[in-house]
Amino acid sequence: MKIIEIDPSDKRQARLFLDLPFKIYRDIPQWVPPLETDARRMLNRRSHPFYAHSAAAFFLAATGEGAEGVVGRLAVLDNRHFNEYNHEQTAFFYLFECQNNPEAGAGLFAAGEAWIRGRGLNRIYGPKGFTALDGMGLLVKGFERRPALGIPYNPAYYAELIVAAGFAPVGDTLSGYMHRSIQFPEKIDQVSQAVQEKRGLRIARYSKRGDLRSLVPKLRDLYNSSIEGTPDNTPLTDDEALTMADQLLWFADPGLIKIVMKDDEPVGFCFGYPDISAALQRTGGRLFPFGWIDILLELRRTRWININGAGMVEKYRGLGGTAVLFSEMHKSVVEGRYEHADIVQIGAENDRMQNEMRNFGIDFYKTHRMYEKKL
Repeated sequence: MKIIEIDPSDKRQARLFLDLPFKIYRDIPQWVPPLETDARRMLNRRSHPFYAHSAAAFFLAATGEGAEGVVGRLAVLDNRHFNEYNHEQTAFFYLFECQNNPEAGAGLFAAGEAWIRGRGLNRIYGPKGFTALDGMGLLVKGFERRPALGIPYNPAYYAELIVAAGFAPVGDTLSGYMHRSIQFPEKIDQVSQAVQEKRGLRIARYSKRGDLRSLVPKLRDLYNSSIEGTPDNTPLTDDEALTMADQLLWFADPGLIKIVMKDDEPVGFCFGYPDISAALQRTGGRLFPFGWIDILLELRRTRWININGAGMVEKYRGLGGTAVLFSEMHKSVVEGRYEHADIVQIGAENDRMQNEMRNFGIDFYKTHRMYEKKL
């Protein structure tokens, strides 16, 4: 077994790293490949905004030469903004893929941990990625379901490999399913309307992508305000917000972007996106030469949406803001052509929100788990 730290600017080594998942998941129909341009960007230290303030290393485990010899991969991240904001010395692990080979898994984490210790860090945590758009956690429930776009999917044995490497679970996130026929309590809409009238709030809706792009600076500030007082988050920089906007806006349905406004300032948000996973499965995540056509067609015909992001600034969280968000989630499904919604990654510690959502019929059918190891 050889563990190799790759040079991501070396095209051959980068291709070995990026191609491994296609070998591991070739017989797993639920897996959705990432958009190829996004996967490549994570390895590009010149163009990805993460590298303006932080660093990452990438490792391969191999039992022989060439692509057939590669059996595992791992990325480890030193996110300096995260550590400054949370007053920690934590590294993330991400992009872990491995055949069912404990030696390979242990070797990858040992190499990653050596890199982390060399940077003066004392904890490794994950799976957690480069930006807030990167889905987090290891799938431990819901393997029979296709993942929402950008949310991790993995074989069940990954948990065994990670625990065998010395990690312990530290928290779960839950994703729920909502069908448009759900018997949504009329009271939620009534409370939402009453809260909006009492607090002077309104829901801003959009019809053009250009309108959304002009909002990016305010949405960055809104996101950064919405995470105040919550652990394990990182504020967005200007460049990160622009990069994320570029990733999202070209396949956004503006009607699914809801912004809660107080006068002219955004104070809350509920983001939904058409799910193009079926097209990515057909194209292998490739845009060219013709994958982009398939993706554009899928945007028009998909009946699935991902509700992937909802929050309020701290001032409004306890003042009926949750009812406003619930109401807008429901409207995102029933007011358009969509029939199914994945409500993505709500922290398991948020018992009150989960219980309320279960009461009106949302089935929390997927669980992702976070792991840590003290070094």
